[in-house]
Amino acid sequence: MSAEPALNYARQIATSNKSRAAIFAGAKSVIAEVGNYQSNISDIALRSQVSKATIYNQFADKAEMVECLVESEVLRLTAAALAAPSRQAALEILSISISQDLALRRLVETDPTDVAKLVSITDHPTWLLVHQSIAKIFGADSAACGLILRWLIGQIASPITQEESLAQSKRLATSLFN
Repeated sequence: MSAEPALNYARQIATSNKSRAAIFAGAKSVIAEVGNYQSNISDIALRSQVSKATIYNQFADKAEMVECLVESEVLRLTAAALAAPSRQAALEILSISISQDLALRRLVETDPTDVAKLVSITDHPTWLLVHQSIAKIFGADSAACGLILRWLIGQIASPITQEESLAQSKRLATSLFN
């Protein structure tokens, strides 16, 4: 069997991943400007520099795209935290990332009902991913993970400065991990 079909498949996957990353970046940018409800696939496609067809080839609709965007952000933040040199640095990275996220800031302003749903801990698969990610980063101690998760959730509605992120992450790491 020729290696050509496998190579073509690998190229399709790479193109799909690049398109998906562009779509997510474009969606975050549009949401940061107008919120989720005011955003639309046409604006996201334009900002992403892909066609609407490319978006619909990746996602059934905007709701699925946004849900996949949230999952992608959880995975991105998890990777960044896992690469941190310490648990305290991981806490700081997560805190700054959440507190400085412009799309989250706009959602708090324009879509408070959705933000309330987003921060309500449920058995939704995305929440399970969040819990698994926190446990992977900080260990399986459920009390510590719960405290960390609540601290981070609080920063969605009430963001803190980078200086506050540093100070609070130091205090939290000292109380949880020393």
